Amino acid sequence: MAAIGFIGLGNMGGPMAKNLVKAGHELKVFDLAPASVAALVEAGAKKAASAKEAASEADFVVTMLPAGEHVRSVYLGDDGLIAAARKGTVFIDSSTIDIPSARETIAAAEKAGMMMLDAPVSGGVGGAEAGTLTFMVGGTDEAFAKAKPILEKMGKNIFHAGAAGNGQVAKVCNNMILGISMIGVSEAFVLGEKLGLDAQTLFDISSTASGQCWSMTSYCPVPGPVPTSPANRNYQPGFTAAMMLKDLRLAQDASKTARTPIPLGAQAAQLYALMEAAGEDSLDFSGVIKLIRGEI
Repeated sequence: MAAIGFIGLGNMGGPMAKNLVKAGHELKVFDLAPASVAALVEAGAKKAASAKEAASEADFVVTMLPAGEHVRSVYLGDDGLIAAARKGTVFIDSSTIDIPSARETIAAAEKAGMMMLDAPVSGGVGGAEAGTLTFMVGGTDEAFAKAKPILEKMGKNIFHAGAAGNGQVAKVCNNMILGISMIGVSEAFVLGEKLGLDAQTLFDISSTASGQCWSMTSYCPVPGPVPTSPANRNYQPGFTAAMMLKDLRLAQDASKTARTPIPLGAQAAQLYALMEAAGEDSLDFSGVIKLIRGEI
């Protein structure tokens, strides 16, 4: 079993770390929230006094942090993880961040003799808890091969997307599709309601017709048709509107770098920004249907 440092034990990182403990790995964990650390210690991990301590004797280091600035701060510089870790350590950053930050950090790790992957995830809190996340991984073939057995204890679908930063590219593209499709499905249900079509009837038809998509069949934004969807618990989040907006803004930044217009992605970001402005971005992202209905 591997010695793993795990830094960032929030809604996603906490369950991911617990699955590594369940798999028998020796974890040393760190988070700024003492309660999050305590929950992992209770599950069998060891407490680290700092991020550097968590990384200092690890074979692998996994990080799950909010944004690119946090990743750069934690990894880079004389007090960063790269300086603290042993040669040959494999870093796995599962944060969803901007592509330049991912590539800059990986380049710094490789220059120092380490291996590093950007490995953002899809699947939400439920997937993190169940160990069924999808990992989109960027980095060298050698680093991917070494990290894959670790990733497989946290996820079900592990994809090597190519060179450093390509995991982030895949993540922002995937989530832009998701954000756009959820808005389209929500608009269709609201239009159907206004014209007298029962939501279940629309679901029964579209879920087996050309309107079928994940936002329809797995995460339906109206109560009833998909009992496990957040719509049935007043849009308590599996993946918040705030997180969707973050990813859509990352897609906007990436489109500028690539000089590629993404007009639907831009429109989707504007709608989720309206949820943010209304103070409703803590709802699940499927709660955008409330905005479309005029309830926000």
